[in-house]
Amino acid sequence: MSIDFRLFSPSVLQVYPTDDYSIYLYFNDGTVRHFDVKPYIKEGTVFAPLKDIRIFKEKITIINETVAWDLVGNRDEYQCIDLDPIELYQSPIVDDPLEDKVN
Repeated sequence: MSIDFRLFSPSVLQVYPTDDYSIYLYFNDGTVRHFDVKPYIKEGTVFAPLKDIRIFKEKITIINETVAWDLVGNRDEYQCIDLDPIELYQSPIVDDPLEDKVN
């Protein structure tokens, strides 16, 4: 099934980072998706600071309905590292990793 992104705008409602540099994303259509951030974390790129797992996990947030890392701490969208919500939405649908932690 192909989604017409002119008619549907995926919004990230919640994000759960892992110790292996991946994230679980909770979208506005009820799906949970898994995205591997590791390939983006390379020296000399905007993503390089995320190599520090503490920064990767503690600075992650949602800004403008997508995943962002607020490295400065002021929620300024122009000073954050973010990912395209459409690219994130095209990640595989997975089971909710937090479901077992709640019960």
